[in-house]
Amino acid sequence: MNRYHLSLPSLTTSIIHVEPFIRSIKELRLLNPDRYHDMLVATTEAVNNAIIHGNALNPEKPVLIDVQTGSNEAIIVIQDNGHGFDPESVPDPRLPENILREGGRGVFLIKHLADSVEFNVTSGGTAVMLKYYF
Repeated sequence: MNRYHLSLPSLTTSIIHVEPFIRSIKELRLLNPDRYHDMLVATTEAVNNAIIHGNALNPEKPVLIDVQTGSNEAIIVIQDNGHGFDPESVPDPRLPENILREGGRGVFLIKHLADSVEFNVTSGGTAVMLKYYF
């Protein structure tokens, strides 16, 4: 299993570093192009949520991205240092009463674009684990 790490300050401009980091990991290219795109979108959305919602744009609080690749899967963990949240409390953006809401789509996208998603919420932050199978 290979491991790759990236630490980003919690600034909106840090998002531009996610795609080059992901593209630099050659094992991730084992995913078919559609799944690769899904992984890139879900990872970017999770990092964006960690920067904005988790760390409240505090550049002193880093967002950590850890990627592990094995022979049949890739695991991506995005960790913030925020106060945590209840992912089950995020309303379904497809419901009529939520269609026009500005927020709430990120968690929905993450859940639907990964093969498996786990949220580990603690008082010290949230870790989102995305799994993709080759």
